[in-house]
Amino acid sequence: MKKNLVSIITPMYNSEKFIEATIKSVIEQTYQDWEMIIIDDCSTDKSANIVKAYVEKDDRIKYIRNKSNLGVSSARNLALENASGQFLAFLDSDDIWTKEKLETQINFMNKNNYAITFTSYELMDENNKPLNKVIPVPKNVDYKKLLKGNVLGCLTVVIDQTKINFDIRMSGVRHEDYVLWLSILKKGHTAHGINEVLALYRKSSNSLSGNKIKAAKWTWNIYRNVEKIPLHKAIYYFINYGINGIKKS
Repeated sequence: MKKNLVSIITPMYNSEKFIEATIKSVIEQTYQDWEMIIIDDCSTDKSANIVKAYVEKDDRIKYIRNKSNLGVSSARNLALENASGQFLAFLDSDDIWTKEKLETQINFMNKNNYAITFTSYELMDENNKPLNKVIPVPKNVDYKKLLKGNVLGCLTVVIDQTKINFDIRMSGVRHEDYVLWLSILKKGHTAHGINEVLALYRKSSNSLSGNKIKAAKWTWNIYRNVEKIPLHKAIYYFINYGINGIKKS
């Protein structure tokens, strides 16, 4: 594990329209001690050619292709297995970061000795046009607060592996990032927010988060079958999840 190195976890599937902008947003970071691990989940478009061109120019960019299409959780786990940094960051192949994202967040974490942090982000459309919608974040969140709704945008989260005493992996359960954040906070950690827009999330027509009914079902499954929360408490958290979802939208 390399001190201060940020391992950027990027799953990719048929992202030829967006992956170049994603890579450029990493290359342009003011914090330059990073590696970007791009896992190609058997793309059938020109995504691989675009990434390989950047791999030839910058050896910090790693390209790995899955033998078969296994889904986003497996792709992220393969990237995590190949990560060598002290810090883990997550950036999907259609999202982008502002230039100061990593520098701001790593300095914030090192100064305060934090294990996990996250930031505000803004929504954009498929043509990089801002949707004038900013997702703000609280100053901090613990396990019980997080059960009331996932306020940690995956594209903004950074984890210091040296402060987490178990292997970081995605479970494969729907809303796998939410499951991971809960597992970390359940150990007693607090996630600390930077209420500053440091990332742009692409709201596409087929975004999973766009399907509110599916998202609600997945959240209920996490409460009952992953976290094993008693029914009456699960109902309480689910009501809060619904209220926070309305506020967020």
